Amino acid sequence: MRRILAVDDNNDILEVLQFILEDSGYKVDTLSDGHHLFDKISENQPDLILLDIMLGNMDGRELCREVKSKFETNNIPVILISASHDLAGTLSQKGSPDAFISKPFDINVLLNTVRHHLAA
Repeated sequence: MRRILAVDDNNDILEVLQFILEDSGYKVDTLSDGHHLFDKISENQPDLILLDIMLGNMDGRELCREVKSKFETNNIPVILISASHDLAGTLSQKGSPDAFISKPFDINVLLNTVRHHLAA
């Protein structure tokens, strides 16, 4: 079973993501802030990370760059999610996410994007 780590400071969104993804056959771990991201990655070894951009006092884009810069984690696909940013034009930059989904997200877009990046 493929494992996904969902990181969002909004617990309602985390619950929705967890429900949708688990209903589609994935094992989902959640984290409500980015402070313990690398501990959670080490602990659960996710196959993919869904990461909100605005995490209270943290920036998901910075966390994504950190994930992509570390040898141990740079192969994990990272999908950024945000209601207030559009990153489509920056997806080719070094340390950038593998994909971007805007909120509110379409369930089919979410699932197709996740499937695509887990298959890659």
